[in-house]
Amino acid sequence: MRRLLFLVFLALSPLAHGAEGRVIKVLPQFVDKKGEVSLSPSLYERDAYQFYLRNHPAVRVAMRLAVQWKAKDVGAADLKLRAELRGLETNTLHTITIEQPVQKKGRFSHWSSIKIEGQNYKDLGPLVAWRVSLWEGGRELGALESFLWSPVSPVSPSP
Repeated sequence: MRRLLFLVFLALSPLAHGAEGRVIKVLPQFVDKKGEVSLSPSLYERDAYQFYLRNHPAVRVAMRLAVQWKAKDVGAADLKLRAELRGLETNTLHTITIEQPVQKKGRFSHWSSIKIEGQNYKDLGPLVAWRVSLWEGGRELGALESFLWSPVSPVSPSP
């Protein structure tokens, strides 16, 4: 009888885990006036064009984060990606947060884009650090951050 109960418990244990997820890869990319990040589908061409956009700020009008993510055992309706971006403008570090709903379509990983444009892009200034997290409702499933990301504590005035 104990063995039977143990086997039933063992069989049902994966169902009790709940939702799992992770952010696999984040690619920050500049967007030109035509809305393109590359001139052709080639990865080499994309990298060369991103180098060009990085060195010619007048040509770029926005930024996007291409995010690869994966979720398991989640409800399809309440998933979102949250991007926290830190920029440095006139020696002031500031953070903007952008959230975007996403949909899971299948078992494998998915690519989604988070676009930073308009006033958000202008206010951000040069991107210093980023953190992208995957959320289901109010629970964080996974996150990935750049190597310069660190918690920021409020600065207290000097005595």
